[in-house]
Amino acid sequence: MTDFDAVVAGAGISGLTVAWRLHRAGLRVAVLDALGRPGGAIGTARVSGALAESGPNSMLETSPLIGELIADLGLAGERLEADPAAKKRFILRGGRLLPVPMSPPAFFATPLFSVATKLALLREPFIGRWRGPGEESLADFVRRRLGREFLDYAINPFVAGVYAGDPERLSVRAAFPRLAELEQKYGSLIRGAVLGARERRANPEKSKQAAGMISFREGMQTLTDAIVARLAPVETGARVSGFRREADGGFVVSASSAAGPWTASARALVLAMPADATAAVLAPGAPDAAAALRAIEYPPVASVVTLYRRDRVAHPLDGFGFLVPAVERRRILGTIFSSTLFPNRAPAGHVLLTTFVGGLRQPELAREDETAIAANVRAELEALVGASGEPAMVRVTRWPRAIPQYELGHLERVERIAAVEAAQPGLFLCANWRGGISVGDCIKSAYACAERVAAHVAAA
Repeated sequence: MTDFDAVVAGAGISGLTVAWRLHRAGLRVAVLDALGRPGGAIGTARVSGALAESGPNSMLETSPLIGELIADLGLAGERLEADPAAKKRFILRGGRLLPVPMSPPAFFATPLFSVATKLALLREPFIGRWRGPGEESLADFVRRRLGREFLDYAINPFVAGVYAGDPERLSVRAAFPRLAELEQKYGSLIRGAVLGARERRANPEKSKQAAGMISFREGMQTLTDAIVARLAPVETGARVSGFRREADGGFVVSASSAAGPWTASARALVLAMPADATAAVLAPGAPDAAAALRAIEYPPVASVVTLYRRDRVAHPLDGFGFLVPAVERRRILGTIFSSTLFPNRAPAGHVLLTTFVGGLRQPELAREDETAIAANVRAELEALVGASGEPAMVRVTRWPRAIPQYELGHLERVERIAAVEAAQPGLFLCANWRGGISVGDCIKSAYACAERVAAHVAAA
């Protein structure tokens, strides 16, 4: 008899969700994670009376599976909808924070874009589909259809906020497949937005633009903590070092930890780890897949949470936050107005801001020591939102490898990696380097992975 039906390596939101679904199906599951605590990039702490998120501040309810997971975990009473003010977002231009236009009249009235760019949008429905060989970068796609200014002041800052990446390097088909699909299906983004409205309304899946934003009363870690509490103890500080196939098709999984070697047999093995950690496990038997995994870049990002007295910040903070285009040459990627987004994020009379530094744009800034990072953010917030004086609290979290980049060639790399699953039945790969990087994307991918694992175990 095997020790487990499945071993899940990696206790971020992907691995935990897979494990939870298998546990709910009655399977025996072991979960291991190399870090000292489960949860991956999701982390919440109460500091000086404020609720500080070190990773994702929220998630978009893009799939009914997200609500299903929350209900299954008994968290429906803990969930929070974002404040309606969060629909308002700002982009920095010429030192001013300008609202992003959310309607056609607002677009033609905004000073964020020039008259030439606004008029150029009228020709978008008449631009042909992409017919070139190979892949197109997101930047080339946007320049071709919408123009350079739209790339600089809409897409570039948006990409910085989502991927901490560079639109010149991202693959439009891999990173933003809906854009590519709209062009191929309707021949135009504008035509697709209009003609596809009925289809989108009938689809239970929501686009990231239409989905509601949610979190929990005590922050995003509520979700991962709830899963961990309902599973058998998650083995933290346990790094999977390898596996071997048995004659019966099962696996013997080996790991190292402070407590000593860990070995167990299982019908299925799920690798829900970052690309480099997955590559290290696969390299002995699948060197090509390992090479493809190592080619996935993760830029460094620092998350800086600052607490200010409300009267020390001039900006009304009446929105989700602001993003910074690269052409503005500032030293941050953007800031979330965390205490506007959800209630009880800051003590009375204070406001909470979460600022991001580094990414592919300025990786060296995220590698500085915490004191330098905090000083940089303080200076930028003073210049951009009028935050004066010493903050009541500063909390810096550095992520040396933050977000996988879906760059040109990514889809081909994923195909090479997926060949390992086909060659080794019972081995499953589930992480945010494929299927989408957001929390919602990870949950959706994890549900699909858990179904495949359960079917394999049942057939074994």
